[in-house]
Amino acid sequence: MTVLTHIKNEPAEKSAAKDCDSIVVPDKPNLSGDWPNFFLLLLLYTMQGMPLGLAAAMPIILQSNKNVTYKDQALFSLVAWPFSLKLLWAPIVDALYVQNIGRRKSWLIPVQLLMGASFLYLSNNIDDMLPETGKPNILKLAYVFFAAKLLAATQDIVVDGWALTMLKKNNVGYASTCNSTGQVMGVMISSVFSVLLTSEDFCNKHLRSVPEKGGIVTMRSLFFVWGIIFMFVTILIAILKKEKDNRLEDDHVKLNIVQNYSLLWDILKLPSIRIIAVALLTAKIGFAATDSVSILKLIDAGVSKDNIMMIHTVMFVIKIVLPLVVAKYTSGPKPMSVYLKATPVRLVVNVALLALVYYTPKLITVNGVVDVPMYYYALLIFILSIHDIISNIMSVSTVAFFSRISDSRFGGTYMTLLNTLSNLGHAWSSSVAIGMIDLLTFKKCSLDPDNNCSTTDLQNTCKTNGGDCVIQVNGYYVETAVCTVIGIVWFGIFFKILKNLQIKSPSHWLVNVKPPTPIKEDDKNDKNTYSVIVK
Repeated sequence: MTVLTHIKNEPAEKSAAKDCDSIVVPDKPNLSGDWPNFFLLLLLYTMQGMPLGLAAAMPIILQSNKNVTYKDQALFSLVAWPFSLKLLWAPIVDALYVQNIGRRKSWLIPVQLLMGASFLYLSNNIDDMLPETGKPNILKLAYVFFAAKLLAATQDIVVDGWALTMLKKNNVGYASTCNSTGQVMGVMISSVFSVLLTSEDFCNKHLRSVPEKGGIVTMRSLFFVWGIIFMFVTILIAILKKEKDNRLEDDHVKLNIVQNYSLLWDILKLPSIRIIAVALLTAKIGFAATDSVSILKLIDAGVSKDNIMMIHTVMFVIKIVLPLVVAKYTSGPKPMSVYLKATPVRLVVNVALLALVYYTPKLITVNGVVDVPMYYYALLIFILSIHDIISNIMSVSTVAFFSRISDSRFGGTYMTLLNTLSNLGHAWSSSVAIGMIDLLTFKKCSLDPDNNCSTTDLQNTCKTNGGDCVIQVNGYYVETAVCTVIGIVWFGIFFKILKNLQIKSPSHWLVNVKPPTPIKEDDKNDKNTYSVIVK
């Protein structure tokens, strides 16, 4: 395919060689002079996290309504799809823009204004969609939150691409810090405010001296304030933040939409990317059972859902601070080394959580009554803290690696491709892990050895006859063991591969280009305009 590139008055052969071979990855990050950009990225990722937090909190709010069924929850769960599908429109975001506004601002400004408008729409309609009594309008909620998630996913494409050029080249590793910390801050703000601060029980128990009706804020007022903030911040960015003219960059290439989709395929054909794709799609198998099922098993054992939610709220603080602490390690030239060092620790945490789930019924039950002692919560917080810290370190390291290897000319598409592969690896392994638990669990009726309690009817028959379905083989333990073994095998296979990939020449991650030649008669007077072939 033929595209345009601007080379600063250099001979064609020299510039082509420069594009492919002589790009140097600085190994000494220094935020001096880059702090305003760092904090702007942090703000943008925080704004991105707020719709994500609301979408994550809404099932909890819905489940507290007795009129909501699991079928309704399944319908609302479709709002998570946009982040897994954003690769479909990432090339459009990279290819279409207004040069006078800026490549990234052309999308960022309207998208964030629409996000603000979504909050204002929710402010005016949330009481009808989510009444205090009666059945919520699940379909309408799903439509609105799907649209909000779609906008957040598009904003993610834009900000991921902008981060590669907004920060100095030696600081691009800090983009992962902004991403992880900012997104968690946004999720925490929106979920904590929308769930806890609007809860009458929570506010009366923890925030008020005299009980009152309702929370200290309402959903309607929260959405209104957030909508105004989104509008105000976006307008300030539009006015005050000047985007670099990407045409002045030495390696600038402009692609149309068709070429961008072809580019996506060209990136996937790079040998190193194919290896990374296999690693990303299989990396989460080792932790799938622990990440997806452990908390559910603790709740089944009798641990309060409210207390687990409170613990997770505290964990948000760790997730916010941790990326800043580990930034000096993940922003360097070898972020995957940090990931690989954390992997064995996370596999050990699998065993720790498995043991905790196994002993929980014995630790929290006294004479058949659930009475959770304080030392149990201390143990639970300790193990979950280690789990979240290691998981967060691995996430930050992965995003830092993506930022370092992504071709800034096609940043939105490149980063979105890598993030999509990572998200898909998590999504499919988690879904399979949850779905396989029942298949790997074997039960028998205590009064009838021939009744394996495999169906609802058989379970009801057992209970009607006065028996109990006793677990003979717990699928959680089997699955955790299998996943951990697979994780160990994965680590053995990819340890040297990933260590070697992160030190490869930058040309291994760039789309190959042929030497440029002038493209049009009209462009002969423009010494900076050439035709290049992207294979």
